Amino acid sequence: MPETAETKVVAKAAHRFGVPVWRTAKPDAVLAAAVEVAKQEILSIAKPDQLGSHLAVRSEGERVATHLFECTKDGYRGWQWFAVVTRAPRTKIVTVSEVGLLPTDDSVLAPEWLPWSERVRPEDEAAAAEKPQPADSAVQAAEAEPVLPEGSAPEFDDVEPVEDHAEFDEAQQETDAPKTEGSAN
Repeated sequence: MPETAETKVVAKAAHRFGVPVWRTAKPDAVLAAAVEVAKQEILSIAKPDQLGSHLAVRSEGERVATHLFECTKDGYRGWQWFAVVTRAPRTKIVTVSEVGLLPTDDSVLAPEWLPWSERVRPEDEAAAAEKPQPADSAVQAAEAEPVLPEGSAPEFDDVEPVEDHAEFDEAQQETDAPKTEGSAN
């Protein structure tokens, strides 16, 4: 049957945007019902206003499922919170094994990292070489360290000499003295 505009609309309506379509088995009924358990564990790493509605549950295998929730955290448009839940055979106690954030196809992601040697292009190097170098300026002079002639010392007009070091020496000896058993130090 050829695809028409009507069949495209119906197909899009059946698939919720941002929720991936998986080709795995139906999730375990106990795990699929554990939405509140998954939500509480996500709230251990997220603020309540950052957790949106439950989007889907996905079977990962026998007695393992992943719950997906909308992420409403600023700067994470298109991301989804997830909680992986599991249970032991013949028990209905659900355990959360992992929580976190997952990007979707609509997520804002950082660009792929490139080594510096690949980021600098020949035209970038040419533009840097053409840039005029500033002549000696007041800024460069202020940044340069002063050079003193050999045998001379810097002058400190506003520094007053300290005459009595006794208090400092006593305090230093107390902190440097080894501590012995029964001493209050």
